[in-house]
Amino acid sequence: MRDFEESTLWHVSEFERVRSQSGGSGFAHLRGATVLPTTLLTDLRRLDSGAASAEPLEVVAACLRHHEPALLCLQYEDLVWPVTLFPTQMLYHSPRDLAQASRASLTRLTLLSAEPPGVRPPGHWMHERIAASQHYRPLLPLLWSLALDGPRPTLLAEIAGTAAYRALRSAEAEGVSLSGALGSAAQRLRRETVSLRDISRWPGMSVERASRLLNGLYLASALLATRAHPAARAEPRSLRALWRATKLRR
Repeated sequence: MRDFEESTLWHVSEFERVRSQSGGSGFAHLRGATVLPTTLLTDLRRLDSGAASAEPLEVVAACLRHHEPALLCLQYEDLVWPVTLFPTQMLYHSPRDLAQASRASLTRLTLLSAEPPGVRPPGHWMHERIAASQHYRPLLPLLWSLALDGPRPTLLAEIAGTAAYRALRSAEAEGVSLSGALGSAAQRLRRETVSLRDISRWPGMSVERASRLLNGLYLASALLATRAHPAARAEPRSLRALWRATKLRR
């Protein structure tokens, strides 16, 4: 099994073979914890989807909430893409830039495993397992890429339900360019506090596009979700019910 420093990705069949033999992903681990922190594991277990264990965006969101690093092994087509998140540093480590992956393939991205990181972030006082600098990348573009083009078409569990939303900062201020209807909706959210249902009715928007936009703002820490605002409304259920049924059939 290749190490983290390799630029090539591994086939799922090899990943599964090593996992069946060793009980792990086959990646080199740091000395110390062999499981994720209890608080993060508890959050992952409470996710509201029957297929949550394979949902990349929910796991990424949980890591961000707890500021905990984690190695996520993602299935991209027939390959395994190892991505190590460092929320505190707003970096991720990967042999290739996942934010540049095919949009069509991102929609089918699934989570194979989540485990403690096998590398440390740049500048860590313990230099062991700090990887090559060119494999550390800004986390924000990846978060937006997963939110807008990943497999999840519905709101993340943390911001779903009866709520109203407002953008705290513009996407452009974070270095992310949103064009067309998404860009217009993001700008309008700076001025208005509205429900998902209202956003979905704006020009060029839909329930799915609105959900993806709100997920991106949430992951970028640029979203205010409030349950008590007069504009708070229950989210439309049809898309979420269809998505849950599709995931459970897989």
